[in-house]
Order: sequence, then C-alpha cells, then structure tokens
Amino acid sequence: MSVRSDRAAMRWPMIVIPAMALSIGWGIRGNFGHEHGAMIPGALAAMGAVLVSGRHDWHRRIAFFALFGAIGWAFGGSMSYGHVLSYTHCGDPPNVLYGFASLYLIGFLWGALGGLGTALPAYLNRERLTEFFPPLLWFFAILTLHDLTYDPLNVWLARWLHGKTISGNPLYRQEEPLYWYDSDWTTALIGILVPLVYRLARRKRDEATALMLHLAIGWWVGFLLFPVLLHWRMTPPRGDNWAGCLGAVGAAWFYLRRRNLSGVLLASLVTGFVGGVGFSLATALQIAELRTGWQTNWHSILEQTYGLINGIGIGVAMWLSARSAPEVSDDPPVRRWTDWFAPACVVLLLTYLNARKNPEEWVKAGAMSQVLYWFQPITWFNIGYLALAAAVIWVLVRHCRKPIALLSGSWLAKGELLFLTFLWCMVAVNFERAVVSFAPQRLVTEGVILLHAALLSALLLITAGSVTPSAAEAGYGTRMLRRTITVGIPGAIVCCLVCLGLTLATWGTRPVEFRGKHIRFGPHATAHDEIPAGAIHP
Repeated sequence: MSVRSDRAAMRWPMIVIPAMALSIGWGIRGNFGHEHGAMIPGALAAMGAVLVSGRHDWHRRIAFFALFGAIGWAFGGSMSYGHVLSYTHCGDPPNVLYGFASLYLIGFLWGALGGLGTALPAYLNRERLTEFFPPLLWFFAILTLHDLTYDPLNVWLARWLHGKTISGNPLYRQEEPLYWYDSDWTTALIGILVPLVYRLARRKRDEATALMLHLAIGWWVGFLLFPVLLHWRMTPPRGDNWAGCLGAVGAAWFYLRRRNLSGVLLASLVTGFVGGVGFSLATALQIAELRTGWQTNWHSILEQTYGLINGIGIGVAMWLSARSAPEVSDDPPVRRWTDWFAPACVVLLLTYLNARKNPEEWVKAGAMSQVLYWFQPITWFNIGYLALAAAVIWVLVRHCRKPIALLSGSWLAKGELLFLTFLWCMVAVNFERAVVSFAPQRLVTEGVILLHAALLSALLLITAGSVTPSAAEAGYGTRMLRRTITVGIPGAIVCCLVCLGLTLATWGTRPVEFRGKHIRFGPHATAHDEIPAGAIHP
C-alpha cells in the first residue's frame, strides 16, 4: 500500500471517534439537560478529535481543548427547543417547515459556538490561551453567586414591587420580576460587567476579555433586535435565548476575522452547518421512525442521532484545523497552575455539575430517604465529592512539582487517561441516575450508551495518534471558507425541504401520533405570549 493510500485509509478515525464521542455525550446530556449537560459531549468530542489527530503539539493541550470545547457547547444549552420540535408534529405543512427551519437555526448556533470553543486552543499561543483562565474564573464565580441568589431575589422583588408572592412554579416564569422573554439576560449582563471590571482592575487590555466582551455584547444586540424591538419570537412563551446566541455568533465571527483567526472561523462555520443538518434531520428521522408504532425511548434516539451527526462536524472541523493550524508550543509553561487546573475542571467540575442532580432523583423514586441522619442526601453527596476533589487536586498539584508514576507517561498516554476517566465517570453517573426507576425503554439510552462507550474506548486506544494530516497549501483556509459558505447555505434550504418531505411522506398532513403538537401561525395557533391566568398570587 502506498503512503498516500495509507494516509487516506487512516483518516476515518478523525470522523468516527468524535462522532461516537458526541453521540454518547449527547445521549447522556438528555438526562441532565441545559448548559451543564451540553458540556459533556463538548469535552468528549474535543478530546476524541485531539487524540486521533496525530498533532503531537495538541496532546499536551488536551485538557484545554476539553475545557474550551465544553464551554463552547454550553452556550447552546440555554436555547429552548421543546415547542419547536412540536411544530414539526402538527401536520400543517407551513408550520412543519417553520419548525424544521427553526431547528436548523438552533442546531447551527449550537454547533457554531461549540466548534469555536473546540478549535480555539489549536490557534492560540500559550500566553493568549491561558490568559482566558483568570477572567473566566471570575465570571463563573459571579455566575455561581447569581444562580444561588436569583430565586430569592425574585421573591423579594415581587413582594417589594407588587406586594405579592410568586408561585415558584417553573411553568409560570412570567410572574418573576426579572423575567424578560424567558431569557438569560442577567447572565449576559454579568458577561459584560466581569471582563470590564477585570480590565479596569488590571489597567490592561487582553484578547481573552476582548472575546468575552464580543460574545456578551453580541448577545445583547441579537436579543434587543429580534424579540424586543422586532418582536420576532421563535417559540413563545418559551425563551428567546436563540436571538442572543445569534448575536453572539455574529460578534464572535467579527472578532475572529479581525484577529486573523480564520481557522477558528472555518471550524465554527463547518460545525454550524453540520449542526443545523443534525438537529433538523435527526428530528425528521425520528418522526419517520414513530410511524413504525414501536414503543421505546424515541427522544433518546433523536438525541444520540443528533450527537452523531454533530460529531461528524467536529471531526471535519478539527481535521481541517489539523492541516492548517500552525504548530503550537507550551514552553515556557506560562501560568503553570493551569496544567493541573484544566484537567481538574474536566474530571471534577464537569462531572459534579451534572452528578449533583442525581440525589434528588433517588429521593423522588423512593430509593433514598429524604434525610440521612442529620442531613439531606445532597449534603452528604457534596461532602463525599469534596473529599474526592481534594484528593484528586492534591495528586495533580503534586505531580506538577514531582512526577507521579501513573501520570508520567507520554502526553498521548495522559490524554487517553483523561478521556477514558471522564467518559466512564459520566457513563456511571448517567446509569446511577436512571437505575432507581429503570424500565425497558431505558435500554435504548443506558444500554446503547454502554455499548458505544465500550466500542469507543477500544477504537480510541487502537487508533490514537494514527491520523497524520498533510500540510495545507497556501490559501487553503480562504478557499475552504468560501466553499463552506457556498455549500452550506443552499444545503440548509435543501435540508429543511427534505425534512418536510420526509415528514409528509410518512404522516401526510396528519399530526404525528405519540407526540405533543404546537402550531406557531394561523387560526389554530397554540403559541401565545400571554401570562398564564393567576400566575401571580396574593
């Protein structure tokens, strides 16, 4: 076999590994939801792509890739899409098409931000990459304080402004004084204030806070333009964070173009277009599968299919980056503390943010008492997790000073250890969440995830470092940008029409059975902006 054909044959892991990793992660994400859940597939896909890329300079950064990939994919977790899925079930062709177009947009935005975060460590030097950590730490610290005080603040404001008590029912968020189109506007405001204060305190500009400000200000531009000024709402009365994410994507692209980071821009475009196809096409396939009449966890099949397609996008984007990104170096190791902090965040923080939701499920299922001795189960969980975190951080910090045998292999071996540890921790956390109320339908979720994780582990260990990308010729990035846009835009239109055609071919103009339906437009529209009657209670 020639060298050329051998290289071509070995490129399949660059697609298969990230696709499987994102599919597993998205299947797990379906049980945990929102931003924290979306971090799981983001970290797994980024690490999978790096490990098989053959870019030895990336291996040392695998924890950085995982962390930034997780943050990038977390953005999309704020977008509401439950009613959008229901539009595709209603049987009315214009509303069905609107549903698929909206799903494509959501998938595009989710993928674009995820691809941006995943590819960013491939193009920044050590100084520019690690300068993100201090402002991000401040941002997440303030965000944690915000999350702890948000509900009590709403209660206090309701009493102070209206002399009334809000119900606390999540179905009636419109009764909250801080409600604004069910959006995360307070988080976006923190996203502006933290980098600004950080800059003022240091009296110095930096690229990290510049990107953070572009994302936050862009979010506000999109949000104020569409739902607020134009009153363009995708899925009322549900949230309009999609508009903020649209503005954030546009502002991020503007930043990347100005900073000559066209490789990151290309990765964002590729994962965006593939992500749009993934969300809409996976939904259309699920609708067709429902026609069989089989009773199973079809929503999990949708999620895992969407993750699989999105993972292909990450694989393609990182393959292009592996060919075009200049070699990066972590010597000298500026901000050495990030070398233990980044893997600690992946193994401990990302796991904790999702695993902490399990004790509540155990209590609801009657598998655990509401009080164990003096404390609730979540308190014992936090105590145990704190002990585990202290031990892991102690070992990581100690290793940075004096190598520990288990962690002293090659950077590729360390990356494999990090990937497998995080993967199987999340598989176990996901299973223990479901096992207390396990049903046959759960085999489609936990059973398939287990099988995929076993196969992925073997494939990754066999193929890690096997793909050797050839260097790209001059002008490669510019040509690929043009081709991606040229193919992506008409591809989006064709995808939505194909999804509509597949739905009509399997169900006609009848509503899809076994699924809720919503209608966005027309005389029978179910989407309204009104506050539910009696939402605010005396």
